[in-house]
Amino acid sequence: MAWDPALYSAFVQPRLRPALDLIGRIETGAPAHVVDLGCGTGNVTRLLKQRWPGAAVIGVDSSPEMLETARAGGGGVAYTLADMGSWRAAGPVDVLFSNAALHWLGDHATLFPRLLGMVAPGGVLAVQMPHNHYAASHALMAEAAAAGPWRDLLGPLAGRFPVAGPAFYYDLLTPLAASLDIWETEYLHVLDGDNPVVAWTMGTALRPALAALEDRPEWRDAFLADYSRRIRAAYPPQADGRTLLPFRRLFMVVRTA
Repeated sequence: MAWDPALYSAFVQPRLRPALDLIGRIETGAPAHVVDLGCGTGNVTRLLKQRWPGAAVIGVDSSPEMLETARAGGGGVAYTLADMGSWRAAGPVDVLFSNAALHWLGDHATLFPRLLGMVAPGGVLAVQMPHNHYAASHALMAEAAAAGPWRDLLGPLAGRFPVAGPAFYYDLLTPLAASLDIWETEYLHVLDGDNPVVAWTMGTALRPALAALEDRPEWRDAFLADYSRRIRAAYPPQADGRTLLPFRRLFMVVRTA
């Protein structure tokens, strides 16, 4: 699945807000090593460098397209191409940060303790993940996936719910942590454009389904048209022509002993 940096960045401000909220909740002095796991286009990675200018900041991502855009942004940050699921830090990390990335990976019961094990004593694992998989934007994706000749191909992709509830991560990480701050926030994004929720999901959650249909363009177009019709009904424009997208996200800041 090749990422499209331009499509992802079409909603850069609403996507940036949760990252800023997470950065604001990290209480630490002067970390020496900071990693942004799943850094994408690097806009948040550069903010981490601004927050801790004395730190060596590394952005890690599995998309060459995203990293090309990130490197063009400069900012005194180093970038590494690596699979997020198998990446390991070269040494202890003082702040291991991940914004809207780890929901692409499975087996969180193994993943999160492994990541926390890379954090230096007294360091922080800070994570934000979309927790919106039961909203209409995703539920209608599953409905559209089951409604056409593509159902066998798309069914497993559209029905994926990778992020558990807060209690799961609390029980998983509390025995391993000195402290754990975990919370959820539902943002109300105000979007411009014609049927903008479709454009939003095309940059993220809809990508696997569209990629699976690349060799069947007639199916791809029909599936996207069906999904777009359902989304337009579920997210109608307001009186001023804008569209409201409620979006829930899960946050955690874990400090090691």
